[in-house]
Amino acid sequence: MESAKGRATVSASDLSSAHAGQSKVKARTGIVRTTAATAVYRELHAAIVSMQLKPGTALNEKALTERFGVSRTPVREALIRLVEDGLVNIYPQSGTFVAPIPVSMIPDAVVIRKALEGATVEKAAECADAGGIALLDDILARQRFLSERQDMNGFHEADEAFHEAIAHIADYDGIWDYLKPVKVQIDRARRMTLPALGRMNHVIGEHAIIRDAIAAHDSKAACEAMKIHLGAVIPDVEELRSAYPNWFI
Repeated sequence: MESAKGRATVSASDLSSAHAGQSKVKARTGIVRTTAATAVYRELHAAIVSMQLKPGTALNEKALTERFGVSRTPVREALIRLVEDGLVNIYPQSGTFVAPIPVSMIPDAVVIRKALEGATVEKAAECADAGGIALLDDILARQRFLSERQDMNGFHEADEAFHEAIAHIADYDGIWDYLKPVKVQIDRARRMTLPALGRMNHVIGEHAIIRDAIAAHDSKAACEAMKIHLGAVIPDVEELRSAYPNWFI
């Protein structure tokens, strides 16, 4: 195991954006009572998936207790949950680190997404009404707005909202809930692709094709467009692995 010396470590500034995003959610939905361990888990999870905390970053337990204003127990519980998610590695005598992205897991996750989101978008195309199409249009407009401003965090959130909206239109909300943990490693890789020139506009174009197929009630075209969209991440991962070999395994 590589020594922690010279590695990046977690700090308050690393987590500020993730914390701000969660604060916005609370403002919209009201304060949700939760345990300290769950609060720490959610914030660290968001920071890791968004790549604010990059693979190999050391997670110092004492620093985390100070950052969150909690005892060691909630921090340890949160870290154990993140280990179970495949987002953190704990090495006895060496330390706790953000886990690298496991390339071998991504093709399986893509297959699962294609199968489940393919079925979801087919159903959405069958039953979408004007309100559902208007919802997709609103999200696409927001993605264009965020792309113009190069707001990658906001763009990713809108991207998630687009896929979640399709599940909602199909009345398959449970499928989207099931997919969230399945696609977590895909999400980490995808966040790395957004800064690429033209990438956000490319995603918007793919979403527009999916939207048009749903609006036309063309289930076959919607499913095909979704599968093409979801499959694009695999070649991206190979390029990313070559550019950032220490971030992948």
